[in-house]
Amino acid sequence: MTDSSTTPESTPTKNIETLSELLKLSGSQYRLYDIGRLVTKLSKEQFEKVELNQLPYPTPVQGHACIAIAFWQKQSAQPYLWLLKLPLDERGLLNQAARNHLIAIIVEALGGDLTQEATKKQEELLSSNPYLFTPAQYKLASLNSKIKVDLKQAPSEYFSVFKQYLTLNLESNQKPDWNNWQHIGVQGITDFVARINQDNHSELLRGALPYLPDEVLSPVCSALENEHYPVALLDVVIAEFSTTLISSATTGTSEQQAKSTQLLRALAASSDHPHVKVLVAQLLNKNEVNVELLITLSSRCWQALADNKILICYFEQLLKQNDLALFSSVFKDLVTLPLVRHVVFECIRSENRSAELAQAIGQLFTQH
Repeated sequence: MTDSSTTPESTPTKNIETLSELLKLSGSQYRLYDIGRLVTKLSKEQFEKVELNQLPYPTPVQGHACIAIAFWQKQSAQPYLWLLKLPLDERGLLNQAARNHLIAIIVEALGGDLTQEATKKQEELLSSNPYLFTPAQYKLASLNSKIKVDLKQAPSEYFSVFKQYLTLNLESNQKPDWNNWQHIGVQGITDFVARINQDNHSELLRGALPYLPDEVLSPVCSALENEHYPVALLDVVIAEFSTTLISSATTGTSEQQAKSTQLLRALAASSDHPHVKVLVAQLLNKNEVNVELLITLSSRCWQALADNKILICYFEQLLKQNDLALFSSVFKDLVTLPLVRHVVFECIRSENRSAELAQAIGQLFTQH
């Protein structure tokens, strides 16, 4: 940190109260990402307010905030990465004692120089940190791709392989070979999708999506769930979902049901878009909805449920599963989401709820 005005020796580490303050005092550049439900950017301003308990954490998962912090010094192009899981209280506010404990561990191990090469002893101290978190591999791949885009770094070598796979099959004068996918890497897919708004990427995927084999479609949908992409591609995903849902209802195969769930996941980051909300409303008006789709809606597409009429329909569909434990689990999860919380309480008081829904909600509040 020789080019920074703050050196490790001069960094005051005794009275650091927040992770934001620690990062700033170390002279680090940094980016924040939520890696719980989806992989999305977390603004520094929002995170500072969360740390000061001025805001509840926006997307809690089972009472925790799952956060990735990428940080680096100006002279270094390669960022360091912390993957953290910090507890929240019942209001969704950050547990201050846990956050302070984390800061104490970091300061004890590294002092003010967060980017120093850690000794074996420092590594042991950091690795015993109870707040470390390892997300699923597909999330790590998406996170890695997002960081590279944000830092204007080149994608992995697998990016061009996937782009070529799409291009060659779409432009083929002979019979396309969509099943020749074994050379494609998941990192290449996430690198491509993280750049979906660049060049002709959205157009390529729009043309290819109906033809992708399940082995490729699944990681594509897992990557798309973290991105906002053009409405033309969004409409293709919606159309594919609707087609697959009809086929699933006809054939009842587990493969078709799994495919429809993947396609619904692909809409997650855009689930507050009017086209997606129309789709969700139509889905919930069906006689019966697959339980996996219902769980996907609450866990990933919760923005679509921040509507009184849609949420009541959702709860009514959930009741049809005849599983009070599932209903209770989903209900309690949705209450923790600041965006949906007030809508949940509106539904509790709504005159439009069925007698069955009123009874189920009543049972939740009499369990304790």
